[in-house]
Amino acid sequence: MGTSKAYATSPHETSKMPPGIPFIIGNELAERFSFYGMKAILTVFMTKHLLDAAGQPDYMGDEEAKGVYHLFTAAAYFFPMIGAIISDVLWGKYRTILFISLMYCLGHGMLALMDLGPVTGGWDMRPFMYIGLLLIAIGAGGIKPCVSAHVGDQFGEKNKHLISKTFSWFYFSINVGAATSTMLTPIFLDQYGPWLAFGVPGVLMGIATFLFWLGRNRFVHIPAAGWQKFKEETFSPAGKRALVNLAPLFLLFVPMFWAIFDQTGSAWVLQAQEMDRKFMGVTWLESQVQAVNPVLILILIPTFAYGLYPLLGRFFKVTPLRKIGIGLFLTAGAFAISALIDIAIAERTAEVASAMATQLGLDGSASPSVQAMVIAATEQGWEVAEINRYLEPMPNIGWQFLAYVVLTAAEVMVSITCLEFAYTQSPKKMKSFIMGVYFLGVSLGNLFTSGVNFVLAKFQNEDGTTMLDGANYYWFFAGLMLIVSIIYIPFALRYKGETFIQGEEDAEIAQEEAKAEGPDA
Repeated sequence: MGTSKAYATSPHETSKMPPGIPFIIGNELAERFSFYGMKAILTVFMTKHLLDAAGQPDYMGDEEAKGVYHLFTAAAYFFPMIGAIISDVLWGKYRTILFISLMYCLGHGMLALMDLGPVTGGWDMRPFMYIGLLLIAIGAGGIKPCVSAHVGDQFGEKNKHLISKTFSWFYFSINVGAATSTMLTPIFLDQYGPWLAFGVPGVLMGIATFLFWLGRNRFVHIPAAGWQKFKEETFSPAGKRALVNLAPLFLLFVPMFWAIFDQTGSAWVLQAQEMDRKFMGVTWLESQVQAVNPVLILILIPTFAYGLYPLLGRFFKVTPLRKIGIGLFLTAGAFAISALIDIAIAERTAEVASAMATQLGLDGSASPSVQAMVIAATEQGWEVAEINRYLEPMPNIGWQFLAYVVLTAAEVMVSITCLEFAYTQSPKKMKSFIMGVYFLGVSLGNLFTSGVNFVLAKFQNEDGTTMLDGANYYWFFAGLMLIVSIIYIPFALRYKGETFIQGEEDAEIAQEEAKAEGPDA
């Protein structure tokens, strides 16, 4: 499918900002609002708001909900590879983004319409949720590798000095959209229900698609290359070497980072439910706590770039591989903090249950849970304030904020550095494909976490506990992350890659030809 002749197919001859950039930035802000807003409330929705056709609770257990959450995330990071191929071979970036965005909107619509089933008695929420999540995963994943590349396509020789500024605004819009939606959608779910909580992100995705369409005559439209050219350009000798060099990093070490990091939207949300969420004069909803991450990102990126890295540079050379290594160890530390929090929650929970049992005259008659004691206290006519006096002194959410600081620091060192490394360590015509391999690693990490939780859900004990109950769950992942981090050290020490920077294309071609001809050439 060719690109219409009405559209420009090469960068505009201007030293100013390309005219299509405001439409791309607006699109990205609204699209990220829609994705992160929906994702922020997904775990709470599945465990507290899911209904059957009769309007009766059809809630998921914690393990099943975590399994579904991470399976969805895995799918969202699997489809970038598919989107990149469709863009490069068939449709080009603009049409790929526009057409797949329509599917994205349909997925949000399916989630927003879930409420109608129980109201009309027509259907369970679950089928609509699964179909909606699949469509959103295809949409969010499919456009992911195209949007940032589409930004770069807008620039030519005269205005290339503005690329860095543009990507700064691009990244800023992502985090503003994520932080804003993560604060708002939990309130919508808590006060108005799923129809609004999922509906608002759907509306924002519609706005994102409309903004992108509005910019069609302002964009540079790079035509698709076709399959034959795609194969020739992608699988060059230098490209194959880059793939061999980077595959262990992106498909072995980085996946474990994402297996832990993306649990901020699942395990950490469920943990926050059991904590005292009053902090700095605000009572946080459990899903809102995730907003700390994008805010910290905006703070830590310049802090690390202009403060920490120069400081560390006084003691050793701060290379990308060393940044990633430090980040992997920090990730294990973040989940170790979560394990300690869970131990404190368990200890306090036992104290509360025991104290309430004694007050209720049940001392010694059972091994009570807090939930059972709250039900018994309610039946005996206790006031809510009286019950809350027992429940309030749980570990404060500030401890989870500390874990967020450590994990976000790890994200800056691992995620952002890997994006840079994927770019510099792959030849010019292999960069999109290598980026797809990186995203595949994100998918594998979430697939692992999903599998662990589905196994735990299937093999529960008779009392509802699992083999990785409580703090053991966090110690399991922290331990795996520590092992992977240690194995990473010899890999980093032996890594021998090649650096490819724009402008070195002639040297790269000559190098490839010389190696292809062999030593006797």
